[in-house]
Amino acid sequence: MNQMTSDPVATTTATPEVFPTYHAEDLTRGGIQARILLNGQIYSLRITRAGKLILTK
Repeated sequence: MNQMTSDPVATTTATPEVFPTYHAEDLTRGGIQARILLNGQIYSLRITRAGKLILTK
């Protein structure tokens, strides 16, 4: 029996940067809202009933 195998094709695309990933539920500690401090300003991150995120200043 003759089996053909294909080798993976090498790509020249650059490796994307890896960014930290957080679960929204971890940021809100199981609630629906978290406060985030940046440069002395407080932002509010909220999880809506529809499961979307809203970030406000």
